[in-house]
Amino acid sequence: MVYLCIQLFFFFFLFLFPISALSQKNGIVPAGSTLTAGEKSASPWLSPSGDFAFGFQQVQDKDLFLFSIWYHKIPDKTVVWFVYSTNPVPRGSTVKLDPQTGLVLRDPRGLQLWSANVGSNQLVRGFMNDTGNFILKGSDDSWLWESFRFPADTILPYQDLVTVGSLCSRRSATNFSQGRFNLHFRDNGDLVLVTRSVPTNVDDEAEYYNSQISNSTDALNSGYQVTFDGRGRMYIRKRNDQTIQLTPVSKPLPPVSENYHRATIDFDGVFTHYYHPRTSTGNPNWTILWSMPGICGEMGSGACGLNSVCYLEDNGRPACKCPEGYILLDPDDKYGSCKPKSSIGCGEVKEGSAENLYDFVVASDIDWPQCDFDEIDPSNETTCRHACLQDCFCAVAIFRDNKCWKKKLPLSNGRVDTSLQSKAFIKNRKSDAPPVLQPFPPVPAGSKPKNRGTVILVGSVLLVSSFLVFIATACLGFYLIYRQKKVMFHPNTDAMITSLRYFAYKELAEATNEFNEELGRGSFGTVYKGDLQIRSKNTTVAVKKLYRMDQETDKEFRAEVETIGQTNHKNLVRLLGFCDEGQHRLLVYEYMSHGTLARLLLNNPKTSWSIRTQIAIGIARGLVYLHEECSTQIIHCDIKPQNILLDEYFNARISDFGLAKLLMINQSRTITGNIRGTKGYVAPEWFRSTQVNSKVDVYSFGVLLLEIISCRRNVESTEIGHGELLILTDLAWDCFQEGRLDAFVENDLEALNDMMMLERFVMVGIWCIQDNSSLRPTMRKVSLMLEGIAEVMVPPCPYPFSTTG
Repeated sequence: MVYLCIQLFFFFFLFLFPISALSQKNGIVPAGSTLTAGEKSASPWLSPSGDFAFGFQQVQDKDLFLFSIWYHKIPDKTVVWFVYSTNPVPRGSTVKLDPQTGLVLRDPRGLQLWSANVGSNQLVRGFMNDTGNFILKGSDDSWLWESFRFPADTILPYQDLVTVGSLCSRRSATNFSQGRFNLHFRDNGDLVLVTRSVPTNVDDEAEYYNSQISNSTDALNSGYQVTFDGRGRMYIRKRNDQTIQLTPVSKPLPPVSENYHRATIDFDGVFTHYYHPRTSTGNPNWTILWSMPGICGEMGSGACGLNSVCYLEDNGRPACKCPEGYILLDPDDKYGSCKPKSSIGCGEVKEGSAENLYDFVVASDIDWPQCDFDEIDPSNETTCRHACLQDCFCAVAIFRDNKCWKKKLPLSNGRVDTSLQSKAFIKNRKSDAPPVLQPFPPVPAGSKPKNRGTVILVGSVLLVSSFLVFIATACLGFYLIYRQKKVMFHPNTDAMITSLRYFAYKELAEATNEFNEELGRGSFGTVYKGDLQIRSKNTTVAVKKLYRMDQETDKEFRAEVETIGQTNHKNLVRLLGFCDEGQHRLLVYEYMSHGTLARLLLNNPKTSWSIRTQIAIGIARGLVYLHEECSTQIIHCDIKPQNILLDEYFNARISDFGLAKLLMINQSRTITGNIRGTKGYVAPEWFRSTQVNSKVDVYSFGVLLLEIISCRRNVESTEIGHGELLILTDLAWDCFQEGRLDAFVENDLEALNDMMMLERFVMVGIWCIQDNSSLRPTMRKVSLMLEGIAEVMVPPCPYPFSTTG
C-alpha cells in the first residue's frame, strides 16, 4: 500500500511539473510572484520564445541592479525598458505582482520605490509577451497596465508612441538617469526632438528635429502617434488618417522574422533605428539602419557638457572633446563637462601681471555661441588677444570678420564648424617654473689650495668629528626605536577599547599608499582612502588623520574613539580601529562608496525623491539613537551634509563625532564655553551664552532636511544683484506660508507628485528650525512625523521676533 502511494505521488508530480514549466514558458506570471535582485536562484520572467526577459539585470561590476526588460538571447542583453526615477536599485530589492496594488518595486528594507498601479481592479496575472511588452491582466483578461505605454528611451515593433508619451535619453551608455534629450509630440501635433534643461527637466526652446507636419488652420492635419509596425517601418499617423514616413524609403528593411529591431533615442541626442540578427550566424552587434538628426546644436544643453567641444565623427554622430588646457571633470564620461587644468579668474590678477600668468592656444573653426559677454567691433587679432588677456573674466576670445567676442566660463554649446572661418584664442595659465635649487658655489677651475698641510689637518679633524657624530646618532636611533616599540604596545589612550583594532602608523601609511588619495578634509583632520587586511579579507577603508597636535585635538581624538567605539546602529559610520602612536592620531572607518550627502545634493539631474526621503528618515533615526538609545547620551553638534555619508544602498550614515558633546544620561543640559558647529547649521542658542541641549542637533537637522527636500544649499547667492543672499530657511517659510512649494523644490515633478509627503517634510523642517528651542520637537518625535506615524501640526513662523516680511 505504501509503495502504491509513492507511485501515485511520483506520477502526480510528473503530471504537475510540465504544467508548471509550460506556464513559465508561456510568459504567464501569477499574482503573488516575486523577484529579488541579486538572488542567484531567481530567474527572470521570460516571454514564451525566451526573446525577452523581465527582472533585475546587474549593472556592470557594481552591486546594483537595473529593474528592466531586455533582449535575453543576445550576448549584451540590450535593455529596452526601465524606470528612470528608481534605477539602479541595490541588491535585495524586490518586485512583486501584488493582487491589490499591482506591480510593486521595493528596496531591501521594504520601502516602496515605484509601482504600476491597477487602481481598484484585482490583478490576476502578468504576461511577458514576445513583442517585449509586459502586461498586467485582470480577472476578465482585461489589460490593466502595459510597459509599452510607459517607454524609457526605446520603442519596439508593434509599439506606438502617443501624444501623452515621450522617449527620454539616458545620461550615458551606463548611467540610467534621465539625460538631455526628449522625443515627443508638441500640442500642435508636431513630433520634436528637443533638449532638456538639467536639472529642472523642462524643455528648452532648442529643437534638434521638428516634423513640421501640423497645420494651424486644420486640426485634423496634425500628428498624434508614432507607429513602429510589425515590418519594421516607422511613421507618424495624422488625425486625418494620413501617414508621414520616418523610415527612409531608400532603406531596405531587414526582415523582422530574422532580426530584432529597436529605435532608441541615444544619450548623444540621435534617434536611431537598429537591427540585430536573431541567430548567431550573422553580425553579433547592433547595426544602424537609419538615424536622425546628428548635429551639434547651438542652443539647449547639447550632446556635450560644459567647456567641451562637439564635433561630428565619420559616421555622422556627435562626439565631444575638451579644448587644449582643459580635462574631463569625470574621466569616465567622455560626453561630460570639462574643467581648466589650472585656475582662470580674477582673484589673483593684478595690474600688469596677466602677461606673466596667461598665454593663448589658437584653434580654428571652434565657437561657443551662447557665452558672449562683450563684443569689440571693429577689431584685429592682436587687439582681440590683448583684450581677453587683460580681462580676468575672459576665458576665450573668438575672432571672425574683423570682430572679437569675449566669452566667460562656463562655456556651453561648443562646436566645430568649418564654415565659421574663425579663430579661437583659448586662455591657458602658463606652466609655473619649478623651484631652482641653488648649488653650492663650485671651486673655480684651475684654483689650488693655498696650504696642503692645512687641508690635511682640517680633513683629519672632520673625519674624527664625523665618527663621533655617527656614534651619537646610532645611540639616539636605538633609543628612539626602543621608545617607538614601547609606544606601539602602550598607546596614549587612557583605556584600550577592546572592540576596536589598534593599527601601527606604518601599517596605515602603507595601506593608504603614503596617504595619497584624499577623500575629504575638515577642521581637525583629513580623510584618505586605503586598503587593509581585516579578518583575512582585503577591505577598503577611510583613514582619518588628525593634523593639529594641540590639546584640543588630543581631546577630540579620545572623545571620538571612546564614543564611536560604543555605538552600533545602521545609520552611523562604524569605527574599525585607531592609531595612537607617538604624535600620530588616526581613526579607521568603514568606507562609504557613495561619498557624502553634500555631493549627492548637487547632482544633475536631482537624485530621486524616494532616495532623498529615505536618506532624511535614516539621519533622523541615527540621531534618535545618539540622543536616547546610547548608554551615554551623545550630542553631535555638527550635523551638515559633509558629515552624512552614504553606503552602497544609499543608506545615510552619520559620521564625524569630533564635535560631540557627551552628556551623562541623567543630565538634560550642559554649559559650553565656545560655539561648536558650522555656519548656517548652528542653533541660535549657541550665540546667547546660554545652556544648550540635544535641541541644537534638531535645529541643524531641520536645515539639513530643507536642503534634502529642495536640493539647495542653506545659503546661496542670487541673480538679483551683487551681495544678495538667499537664506534657505527664510525661503522655506515664505513658500510654505504662500502655498508655493513648487517654487521651493524648483518644479521637482517627482516631489510634487507626492505632495502629501512633501508638505509633511517641509512642516517638520520648519518645526525643527524654531528660534525658541522649547518649541522644537525631539528627534524621536521628528522621526515619527517623517515616517507618517505621528501627526504634524501646522508650524508657526520660526522667527517670532522677525521684523522682515
